[in-house]
Amino acid sequence: MKAGLYKGASKVKFEKVARPILKENELLVKVNYAGICGTDMMIYSGAHPRAEAPLVLGHEFVGEVEDPGKSNYKAGKTVAINPLINCNTCQPCLLGNYHICDNLKYLGIDCPGGFAEYIAVPIDNVFELDENINLQEGALLEPIAVAVHTVRRSKLKVGDTVAILGAGPIGILIALLAKQAGAEKVIITDISSYRLGIAKGYGFQVVNALEENVVKIIHEETNSNGADVVFEVAGGQVTVNQMIQAIKSQGEIMVVSVFKEAPKVNLAQMHFRELSLNTTRCFTKSDFVKAIKILSSHEIDFKQIISHILPLEEIEKGFDIMNKSEESMKVLFKP
Repeated sequence: MKAGLYKGASKVKFEKVARPILKENELLVKVNYAGICGTDMMIYSGAHPRAEAPLVLGHEFVGEVEDPGKSNYKAGKTVAINPLINCNTCQPCLLGNYHICDNLKYLGIDCPGGFAEYIAVPIDNVFELDENINLQEGALLEPIAVAVHTVRRSKLKVGDTVAILGAGPIGILIALLAKQAGAEKVIITDISSYRLGIAKGYGFQVVNALEENVVKIIHEETNSNGADVVFEVAGGQVTVNQMIQAIKSQGEIMVVSVFKEAPKVNLAQMHFRELSLNTTRCFTKSDFVKAIKILSSHEIDFKQIISHILPLEEIEKGFDIMNKSEESMKVLFKP
């Protein structure tokens, strides 16, 4: 079958590999669309601590049941796949917090992923989709679930002003769900005019951090108080500094980024203003179900986030495009 493999730092390649053989608790999915994630880019750069070449990448994907195995699913049924694989034995798992499992693994990171014609997945990770779901948008369910989890973990209240530092796919998805949750004003910052253009197309106020003073504008838009909630989604030292300066006293900072290098955080500034700092990882099963319901409702048009759709044969081109924030938002492959 066709597959897109990580072959080493800055190297991905289209190859033919053996079709998966099902295990006892698995079914076979024919992949319709699969998206490149920030984590895939980290793997591509050679910076991911667990991913080892050669590896079939991809944990954001949607497809249809090809072989139901011993499950109750019917062949041809459209499904989404939760890519998280937990151990069920550690303390977080025993408490029901499977998404922060001590031994958490991911499809496309620790085992073969969705950049392939077919993938064998655990039956318990499969969720049926309504026929009215656009399959291209269906490939966004995993990042939508991340945004659902992030907004749920925050203290966002109706009428709040929200600042989102980073206009990548996750940043814009958080903005969309924060607005749906009742945020009165959403301000998104980035250095990519292309990505800010997409955010502006959704009706959000945008700030180009290369041309404007992010902190000054956020304070101007909040009567000098600062934002009620700041979501850090860029993963850089600059935005770490901005998140503390842009938040109101006793406000909440949500750190969404996975930092490649440990940033310096001014705890003294946080201390004197009683700022709260919260973090978020992945999503729960209920978040994934909620993401499916949001997609099924068609209340939000997610298609604007998809910038490119390429055949899997062009995997090298896809990663090259995704490396350029002035040209891309979300790149999907169609195996």
